[in-house]
Amino acid sequence: MRYITLLCTAGMSTSLLVNKMRRAAETMNLEVQITAMAEFAFQRYDNPTDVLLLGPQVGYKYEELQAQFAPEGIPVAVIDSQAYASMDAETVLKKALELSKSKNPQQATGHRV
Repeated sequence: MRYITLLCTAGMSTSLLVNKMRRAAETMNLEVQITAMAEFAFQRYDNPTDVLLLGPQVGYKYEELQAQFAPEGIPVAVIDSQAYASMDAETVLKKALELSKSKNPQQATGHRV
């Protein structure tokens, strides 16, 4: 099972993308748990996270979150604004899965999903 967490300002806009990602994962027979929430809520989130994706609207938090979570082995990436705007769930899901397989969290630095 892979655990993917998406963050945005209030957790609402990413919910649409998460629903599409779940459907795409189901179609691909993937075992994933995908969660969306507001950026501030993640600090209290205690469920597993294999990769942390930031909506473009909270991309400015990338360096701070990367510094905080990459040492824990959680890759952090900003979702490409075009993929986000077009709700390209399959592309975002595939990139998230690539990042979650990363052995070295520093490999995620600068990636855009």
